[in-house]
Formats: sequence, structure tokens, C-alpha cells
Amino acid sequence: MIVLGIETSCDETGAALVDNQHLLSNVLATQAIHEEYGGVVPEFASRAHIKQLVPIIKMALQKADRSLQDIDGIAVTFGPGLAGSLLVGLCQAKGMAQSLNIPWIGINHLEGHILANAVEGELSFPFIALVASGGHTLLIYAREPHSYQIIGQTIDDAAGEAFDKVAKVLHLGYPGGPHVEKAARNGEPNIDFPRALWEKNNLNFSFSGLKTSVLYHVQKTSKQDKEISASDVAASFQAAVVDVLLQKVFWALEEWKCTNLVLAGGVIRNSALRSAFENKCDKKNINLMIPSPVLCTDNAAMIARAGHMRLTRGEQSPLSLDVVPNLSLNTG
Repeated sequence: MIVLGIETSCDETGAALVDNQHLLSNVLATQAIHEEYGGVVPEFASRAHIKQLVPIIKMALQKADRSLQDIDGIAVTFGPGLAGSLLVGLCQAKGMAQSLNIPWIGINHLEGHILANAVEGELSFPFIALVASGGHTLLIYAREPHSYQIIGQTIDDAAGEAFDKVAKVLHLGYPGGPHVEKAARNGEPNIDFPRALWEKNNLNFSFSGLKTSVLYHVQKTSKQDKEISASDVAASFQAAVVDVLLQKVFWALEEWKCTNLVLAGGVIRNSALRSAFENKCDKKNINLMIPSPVLCTDNAAMIARAGHMRLTRGEQSPLSLDVVPNLSLNTG
């Protein structure tokens, strides 16, 4: 079975093809227009998807050396995400499925991130999954395929959102993650920023206070006419985020008596975070499943693989399926 995956949940337009074992193509167009606004403008994102999606699909087919007639099924993100952006992909998938007379299925974007790990290898169950991105920070227990239980989540800002806001405070640019990471490489984590909800029996996250502490530190230093080291601030902030994510994950692994760990989401591209998890998992004999950096951020390969897994189980979506911008993993 060859499945076409379509991803338009936010500001990246993606199309990919997978078969039973291989990733045949994965094409992604990032919308640079949002950089000048310091964040995603929903209306601009929708317009860009409309303009880019069909050419991106054609490019994915070309790279895979396949035609439309070779596609056996279609998978598309239907939530969570921006309503207008999701609609572009969903309508495209429905139209193509109808015209080609093939099955299609709507995919939860969060499940897509988790199953990005299945693009490159087999998943081992049960596992604890950490999903850390611009809009989500979740701890999930997966007992078996497509069975998810949220066991921890952020009570305010997501980790990726905090990166974006700190980058804005430091005038580093958007998106914040790569800019903060780059600045941190030249700095020292010598500022004691808080680690919130630091209790073993609490698997939830909070990054709002950390973000505010960075802002207050910068404002206080500026008022004292002292030089602000953006690199040291970035390194200290990044260290706090990594510490919290690492500690919460290992508390969860202990509590749920699990030895398999899955990392997913755009924040997982961060090299300091990846290194910290790789080192601790190696010491604790934890089986770590972590996607290549290109599969951490929003992409269609993860949607195609999730769709392939569900379509081969006989699942399909009705034409009445609508976008669900606030879709949760438990109901997806």
C-alpha cells in the first residue's frame, strides 16, 4: 500500500509518500512570511497553503517516481491546528480521494508526531512519549498501537512557545528554537532560572514563570546599565527547559515501570536536549526512540506513516469529517 500524507496544520505545507516499509518522498515548504511578524499569522498561512499545496503534492509524487494512479490511500491532518490551514489540506484530501476512488483518513497531528518514530523503524510497546512543540508539551503513556493516555501536560505555555517568547525578549528572531539554541552554544548556563512544578508526583509542566524570569532578568540588568549577555541568558534558559523535560520524563518512566521512551515534536530538534536524553537513557538502560531532526518539526511523512498504519487496519474517515482545531489526543 502506498499512502500520500498531507500536512497543513500551521505554517508549513507538506506532502509525503510511504509504502509498507519505506519513506518514498517527503517535501516541505516553510512559510517565511511569518518571520517579519514574530509569529504565525493565520490568514497568511491559509493563503500560502492554497498556493503551495498542489505543487508540493506534485513534487512529492515526482521525487517518489510515482503517479496519482499509484496512490492506494490518503492521510491528512484534521487537528489540532489553525482552522483555516487545516481546511486547505482536508478539502484537498477529500477531493483527491473522491476523484481517485481510494480510501482516506484524518490523522491527529499529535499522533503524527509520535509516529514520526515509526517512519525510520519499529516502535516498542509500551512506551512513554514526550511531545514537545510550539503548541504542546505532553507526557503520554502508550500501552499498544493507537492507544494513548495523557499522564502530564503543560498548565500554561508549551516548551516551544517559551523558546519563541524568550527569543523575542532577546531580539534573536523567529522561530525562537533554532535562534536560542545557536546563541546558547556561545554562552554559559550561569543564571539560576526556576524549574517549576519540581515535585516527583507531579508530571505536569509550567514554562510561563521561566519565561517571565528571563524577561525580569533582562529588564533588571538593563536598568542597572549592565551588559546583557544574550548567549548566557539563552544557555541558562535552555538548561532549565532541558532539566525539567528530562526529570519529568524519567519520573514518568519510573512511575509507569516503562523502559521504552519516544521523543517527538519540534523542540526535540534541540541538540542539547537530544544529547541529554541520549546520555541519560544510555546510563539508565532505557530504549530511546528519537526521530531524525527533519522528522521532529511538522512534516507530512509522519502523517503518511500514521495513515498507513490506520488504513491497513481497515480504518477510514467519512466525508463528513470536519477540522477540529482543539483536537485532543484522547479523542483523536
